[in-house]
Amino acid sequence: MREDGKLDYLELPAANLPATKEFYSQAFGWTFVDYGPTYAAFDQGLDGGFDADQADQTKTPLPVLYAHDLEAMQAKVEAAGGRIVKPIYSFPGGRRFHFADPAGTEMAVWSEGG
Repeated sequence: MREDGKLDYLELPAANLPATKEFYSQAFGWTFVDYGPTYAAFDQGLDGGFDADQADQTKTPLPVLYAHDLEAMQAKVEAAGGRIVKPIYSFPGGRRFHFADPAGTEMAVWSEGG
């Protein structure tokens, strides 16, 4: 069962998605589920995905936390001093928002459903 505030997913930038998938497949035996031409998900002890969408991807790894109530979690993040980088938006599989912590580290919080 997913828990609020726990690390749930890791998103990594990928400039060349086919080459990235080939590397991890050959080096470590990873398999992928493709979600369109610019995103490939993996499940290797921690779920995650490679994002090749140059307009949307972060430049560094993006830790993604989980929340049952996304709006309530966004309010808690803001009350604690976090800065919202991307307000709540929908994506295939759920909704999420991005925030920066007081040190400037970007993270995201997601929730299932639409």
